[in-house]
Parts: sequence; C-alpha cells; structure tokens
Amino acid sequence: MTSSNEILTTAKQRGQNDHLPYAGAVTPNEAFSLLESDVATILVDVRTNAERDWVGRVAIREPQHAAVQWSQYPGGVQNPDFLAQLAQVAEKGTPLLFLCRSGVRSQHAAKLATENGYSNCFNILEGFEGDKDNNGHRKNVNGWCKAGLPWSGA
Repeated sequence: MTSSNEILTTAKQRGQNDHLPYAGAVTPNEAFSLLESDVATILVDVRTNAERDWVGRVAIREPQHAAVQWSQYPGGVQNPDFLAQLAQVAEKGTPLLFLCRSGVRSQHAAKLATENGYSNCFNILEGFEGDKDNNGHRKNVNGWCKAGLPWSGA
C-alpha cells in the first residue's frame, strides 16, 4: 500500500514535470487513498449543483468533502463567490483535491486557489465521469466512477 507521503510526492512531481500552476495532480485512486489516510485532506467538488443532483456525487463523509461550484448552472458563468465559498470550507494550508466532470474545470479552480494563497492544491485527473468513450458516453473509460470509488447515483 502506498503511503500518503508517497502519493503527495508523486502528485507534486507530476506538477513539476507538467509545469502545473498548482501543487500537482492525483489519480482518482490516489485521491481516495489520501482521503482515507490520516492526512487532513478535503475533496472540493467544483461541478455545478445540477451535475451533482443529476449525475451523482462522491460518497465520502464531510468535512472531507465540500461542494463549491466553479461555474453556475444554467449559463456556465464563473461563480463570483468561488473564493469566498472555498474559504468557508478550507484553510489555506490544507491539501485540497479539486474534482470536476473530466478534470478541466478543476484545473482552473486549483490554479485560482493557488494564486490566492492555497498552497496545497491538487487536480484529480480524469474527474468524476472521465473521458468520453467511442459512443460519447462517460463513466466507461476512466474517472472516479470507472475506478469503482464510492459515489451515489442520481
């Protein structure tokens, strides 16, 4: 079993190798291992409330899980209160694991949080639903759901 320190070291190395503007990146399985470890880590789900309601949500206990929308539904406009809402759920030194549908919005969230003093921001690669398959469907190629990690359906 990989230790939380090894996971964080690997995640930070990915960040350096890929010149990420935040601490690093973790796979869904690594994220779950960190959440199950003794490291005080928070998964920040940046998907819209509608996505969580209609598609599903991670099934882990609070306070290890927080929902802070990156963009709003409908319209897709960036949430103007993102940083204020993030401040309500996390301290700046806490390792934060940002999750979205496929790992793109979570990159933006990790970058903005880093630019505003959050020093341990990590993107969860592949996201909740992962990439699309050949039929345009998600949850079949990769991501949190495909990895068999805890989630509840809509």
